[in-house]
Amino acid sequence: MNAKEGDCVRVICKDESIEGVLLPSKEDFITLKLSSGYNLGIERSRIVNIELLQPKTPKPTEKKPIKVSPNLPTISILHTGGTIASKVDYDTGSAGPHFTPEDLLEMFPELSKLANIRSRLVASMWSQDMRFSHYNFLAKEVEREIAQGADGIIIPQGTDYIHYTAAALSFIFESLPIPILIVGAQRSSDRGGSDAALNLLSAIYFMTKTDFAEVGVCMHAHMSDSECWILPGTKCRKMHTSRRDAFRPINEQAWAYVNFLEENITWVRKEYKKKEKKKPVLKLFKDNIKVGLLKTHPNMFAEEFSFFEDYDGLVLEASGLGCLPITEKDEMTRESGRIKHSLSTLLKKGIAIVEAPQTLYGRINMNVYDDQRIAQEMGILGHLCDMTPETAFIKLAWLLSNYKKDKIKELYEKNLRGEISDRSTDYFLV
Repeated sequence: MNAKEGDCVRVICKDESIEGVLLPSKEDFITLKLSSGYNLGIERSRIVNIELLQPKTPKPTEKKPIKVSPNLPTISILHTGGTIASKVDYDTGSAGPHFTPEDLLEMFPELSKLANIRSRLVASMWSQDMRFSHYNFLAKEVEREIAQGADGIIIPQGTDYIHYTAAALSFIFESLPIPILIVGAQRSSDRGGSDAALNLLSAIYFMTKTDFAEVGVCMHAHMSDSECWILPGTKCRKMHTSRRDAFRPINEQAWAYVNFLEENITWVRKEYKKKEKKKPVLKLFKDNIKVGLLKTHPNMFAEEFSFFEDYDGLVLEASGLGCLPITEKDEMTRESGRIKHSLSTLLKKGIAIVEAPQTLYGRINMNVYDDQRIAQEMGILGHLCDMTPETAFIKLAWLLSNYKKDKIKELYEKNLRGEISDRSTDYFLV
């Protein structure tokens, strides 16, 4: 078959002939885009011949030069892959990545009125494959852009682990002169109802119109295309697999709502760090730090805890206010005694163990029940913390990367980046 993707072809089968545009295909079947706009898969075993009707016409590659305005701020977009910068090729029906400033201005011409755009692909990865080394890499790329005069940084990323990245960058940057916003898309641009454009445009609009200088997340606030919100990097979480408004603030309010279409920003709270001329200060992760994340559940065994004996730290997703299965009262709870012994052994080996609420909302209080007080006496941390398990995981790994064990005990239960609220609130499933 001499035909290539994008060519118009006639597929001759034993019982019929079908015309369409050749799309990316599998070994056992080919895919055509029909004139109706629908895609059709044809098993190769049915095909007698494929005739080339018309080759794909190459599109001009020359792009218009970008005009730089001295009156506009400069926003750097550091792409890590994902769907947010994909663009549909209507000749083939497929979506491909477009990362250059020229591409973005062609897709979103509104950007030229907001900022001078610098855009490049720094890495291509699934968010679930990210490691501590990726957070260090991104932080250094941000530092590089700041040194080159960027007024704001956008990091497009796959949505599944955005809240991990936002928390990691929040802790890495002890001093940050400009804003960093992590932006994703629940629906790619080749699907109806994509949220990619509004998320990106809202993030850039917010950066160019405010003096905000924190790490945050910008995603849809509602299912409709009415507005996005700016969420705190250490106090948000993905709460739905597919909804456009999947991200929610946890135990805290959003910083602001952004209505890009109406050019309006509504502040919810104004206690944030502001832009200023200073050098960023970074404290990075150690790549080889090993931190576990274990959800407590009924019928646990001591081996589930002793598994982490060669780790540096362990986050326990505790039930309720911070309960652990460590109370032996009768024959049926004898395993709870073994679990307590396993945890004591880990602590004696110097492994840092902390609690976070598996309920997500609310605060750990280790003074209410006997097992909680025993856990505190053993050396398990987390009392009065309302961090999500994901933020607790990131914070513990970052502390282990930068401080000695005695200092970690002091800093873990101390609010460093807005990860621990000063007081409990009623912000439940906002």
